[in-house]
Amino acid sequence: MALFGLFGRKKEAAQAEAERKDLDSGLERSREGFFGKLTRAIAGKSTVDEEVLDNLEEVLVGSDVGVETTLRIIDRIQQRVKRDKYVGTGELNALLREEIAALMKDPAPMDPAVKPYVIMVVGVNGVGKTTTIGKLAHAFKKEGRSVLLGAADTFRAAAVDQLTIWSQRVGVPIVSQGMNADPAAVAYDAVESAKAKGADVVIIDTAGRLHNKVGLMNELTKIRNVMRKVVPDAPHEVLLVLDASTGQNAIEQAKQFTKATDVTALALTKIDGTAKGGVAIGISDQFSIPIKYLGVGEGIDHLQVFDKRAFVDALFKA
Repeated sequence: MALFGLFGRKKEAAQAEAERKDLDSGLERSREGFFGKLTRAIAGKSTVDEEVLDNLEEVLVGSDVGVETTLRIIDRIQQRVKRDKYVGTGELNALLREEIAALMKDPAPMDPAVKPYVIMVVGVNGVGKTTTIGKLAHAFKKEGRSVLLGAADTFRAAAVDQLTIWSQRVGVPIVSQGMNADPAAVAYDAVESAKAKGADVVIIDTAGRLHNKVGLMNELTKIRNVMRKVVPDAPHEVLLVLDASTGQNAIEQAKQFTKATDVTALALTKIDGTAKGGVAIGISDQFSIPIKYLGVGEGIDHLQVFDKRAFVDALFKA
């Protein structure tokens, strides 16, 4: 699915093929690790019995799917085995694909009629938050949409500088007030500017720190409230950026941020540099929040709208 295939736009076959290859390549390490473990788990077995299920449970947990989601998958497979009476190990891959895809959420479409569409981006430092914002801005611009960035992560001077560099690279305007400025004031100015200029999308960066959960919650709430003085239903999307390579730590971050604010979508970065791609399954299932974007490489175009079926196909590709 192209980045803005959520709008129902058709994409060229060459683009679709390029994205499929990027996804296959991005999941290579996760796929190799998962399949190696799965092959050993069912070696010498012809049916899915208790031993195979125990081994499968170990494989899923070891692939960073997470305990809760793993138990849910195992339970669903047990029910299928019981219902169908006989399930061979040769059918296990297809069965796993079905059950994993069923647990994951589909991303909601962005309403192109909403203008400006306000996206508030949250996440800890180092997960690729600023890079994701830059790539999103680039993708929106490629679709012919006007974009404005708001540098409301004023806790670190580097954050403002990095976002400014991305704005210049992509060629979109940015609203910033420098380090230690009031984040809510920056967000307000950015949304007000976007509305005045008739921009299609405004993306607001926020501070990536978790050392004070109460402070984080208060700050994000304040940002939300001031933006609503300009656009009553803003933000239309709260995007939490997580680093796939951190595995279970990404799930812990998701727990903290979902407590601090109303997260509506997830962006999973650095999937290409890790064997922990299974964390995408656990995160989507445990929090009932769709993964909307997947970072499959370092290139500016290596950000895709998450397609759970394409993801599962790539993960299980022989």
